[in-house]
Amino acid sequence: MKKNVSGCSVEEAMHLLGGRWRLLLVSYLLDGPKRFNELRRDMPNISQRMLTLDLRALEEAGLVTRTVYPEVPVKVEYRLSVDGERLRKVVEVVKEFGLWLKARAPAEAAAD
Repeated sequence: MKKNVSGCSVEEAMHLLGGRWRLLLVSYLLDGPKRFNELRRDMPNISQRMLTLDLRALEEAGLVTRTVYPEVPVKVEYRLSVDGERLRKVVEVVKEFGLWLKARAPAEAAAD
């Protein structure tokens, strides 16, 4: 992970959660465990490589757990860890902000 230059806690969080997909992944995992292909269906625009990299980064940070079931074919599930569940409030705030942005956009377009 990149080094925190400013010492700011927001920067620290953004190094882990920044980017396009990680917080969205967390939001889908808040609903419960999911398999890799379920996440791909939830997020059709993410590449397989990026999904793998982001899941690994969240797992390395201790926010996501990966469980492999010894079946044929192998079943792998991803779920939020106890620490990952702490992101529920963050997701709720970002969702609320996103809804506000969506509601604001038509009003700004009408003003133009």
